[in-house]
Amino acid sequence: MDISKRDLLHEGKAKRVYATDQDGLYIQVFKDSATAFDGIKKATIEGKGTINCRVSSKMFTYLEERGIKTHFVELLNNNEMVIRGVKIIPVEVVVRNIAAGSMVKRLGFEENRVLPFAIVEFYLKNDDLHDPLVNDDHILAQGYATEDEIAHLRDQARKINTYLQEFFEAIGINIVDFKLEFGRLPDGSIILADEISPDTCRLWDRETGKKLDKDRFRFDLGDVEGAYQEILNRTGAGN
Repeated sequence: MDISKRDLLHEGKAKRVYATDQDGLYIQVFKDSATAFDGIKKATIEGKGTINCRVSSKMFTYLEERGIKTHFVELLNNNEMVIRGVKIIPVEVVVRNIAAGSMVKRLGFEENRVLPFAIVEFYLKNDDLHDPLVNDDHILAQGYATEDEIAHLRDQARKINTYLQEFFEAIGINIVDFKLEFGRLPDGSIILADEISPDTCRLWDRETGKKLDKDRFRFDLGDVEGAYQEILNRTGAGN
């Protein structure tokens, strides 16, 4: 695609977003920087930006082929993709298939318990408040989404979960849980945005239970770069 990067519009923990010379299109750049625990823990993971960009591109393309609308347009290079401009809904949607992380600490679920059905949770996207768990009424009261839109978010999350489970099971990986973000296009329609990568998913080897995601960084498990590289290789996103 013939597109030129313009001004930096936003920089977050893991990505930068730039304006371009084409109306409605932006360039999302993936960084090697890593953070955990509300930014308290910080480091650089060599090659993370490239891996997350390529894996996200693979996942977005896979989901688009199955009818899930996303902001992804095209992979520009190893750590940059062209995306559609959306206004992000400040609610993170988390899907859980196996009990891990905050679900275990918060609710007392047994670690590694396979859940009887996928559990969908909503979290306020707010670093200052530490991304608290919220329910439908909180989202409605703040005007972040309507009842129909909340239902749409939950429905899309479940569909995406089904597709991602099929994809990762085929390559010997359990997708334990994952975070999604959605945004509105100018016409008001809601599409999937952000990224789908080892940063936003818990991915465990089905045979060994080895963690192949950001938890290796969070909890000092070692071989972070190797785990991310394994996801790149097993998903075929590096080809």
